[in-house]
Amino acid sequence: MAVNLVAPDPRGLLAVPGVELGWAQAGIRKPGRKDLLLVRIAAGSQVAAVFTKNRFCAAPVLVAREHLAAAGCAVRLLLVNTGCANAGTGPAGLAAARDSCAAAAALAGCAPGAVLPFSTGVIMEPLPVQRLVAGLPAAFAALAPGNWGEAAEAIMTTDTVPKAASCRITLDGQPVTVTGIAKGSGMIHPDMATMLGFVATDAPLARDTLQALVARVADRSFNCITVDGDTSTNDAFVLIATGQARIAPIAGAADPRLAALEEALAQVARQLAQAIVRDGEGATKFIEIRVEAARDAAEARAVADAIALSPLVKTAFFASDPNLGRILAAIGKAGVADLDADRVQLFLDDVAVARDGGRHPDYREEDGQRVMSAPEILVRVVLGRGAAGATLWTCDLSHEYVSINADYRS
Repeated sequence: MAVNLVAPDPRGLLAVPGVELGWAQAGIRKPGRKDLLLVRIAAGSQVAAVFTKNRFCAAPVLVAREHLAAAGCAVRLLLVNTGCANAGTGPAGLAAARDSCAAAAALAGCAPGAVLPFSTGVIMEPLPVQRLVAGLPAAFAALAPGNWGEAAEAIMTTDTVPKAASCRITLDGQPVTVTGIAKGSGMIHPDMATMLGFVATDAPLARDTLQALVARVADRSFNCITVDGDTSTNDAFVLIATGQARIAPIAGAADPRLAALEEALAQVARQLAQAIVRDGEGATKFIEIRVEAARDAAEARAVADAIALSPLVKTAFFASDPNLGRILAAIGKAGVADLDADRVQLFLDDVAVARDGGRHPDYREEDGQRVMSAPEILVRVVLGRGAAGATLWTCDLSHEYVSINADYRS
């Protein structure tokens, strides 16, 4: 069961002018479930994205990159399927991704290069293009601006809860909307984004400004989560700006309105990213790891990663076992060559655990047990080396994680 996470109320998800969403049950892998999503984007919109750095990246990632890079190509459709990742499928997979784009484009009356494909599901299985194409008319017929909740359901795989978030800010006295959806539960250690995330705003932005913005927002949200340390072949995070808000175009980095918009986008992206961790496969604990007083951000991130990725640490949290030497061992293996262990401090929530190279004199195991028994836990590490820091969000590692992944294809 997801940790303090419930399905979003569709009534709280704000429509973004210029974006319509439609879904279908195409039977990509299993019958009777939403598994096909179309996102139609109004003419004049701008789209930017970041993708997985996994060298075995999926065919739809290659095609989406190609279409985005095409000069003068205005994106009009996002085409998303679940059940099949179309990764590790060679030339046939590329052909399948392109055929899917062509079929969607024919129905939409646009060029195939104006369609960005996305897939998620089992790797090394061929995409059932005929089923996908057969489901497209129903998805087109369902297109509507208020379908964000159903869209979030349509991109789920092992997720137990759909993930969606919205906010609205005021710029120049006018409302500006941000709404997004994401999916992900396992194979989560993004190296740019999450498994799949789509966020839209009606703010008017130039393409180069939007591309810089999507990278910064990913670094503040999806790049700060890990469930199991595995980076997917299909990771993609897409940012859409329709430009239909009644404000003057945001000119670029020097525009004072950009900071407020970026914070709104990051807020929605963080909600989605943290929802992925809360819904991590088999998760029972949501854990924030905060590293402070590092020499630089890279050093802080390395220490946070070492803690978050340690199976020994994650299983101790699952058991609520205050075997906290495991955290010290993880800090020590993080690759900070000149780390002075005597200057490191470790805290669990408000409990001081370690200092001066060992157990804090006031630490009591019952206090550690109390914190580790809670569903949400803060691990705070103070390195005593500088002023930089990093924050990651992760979860515990349970018996259920093994069961889910052992049975994934059945």
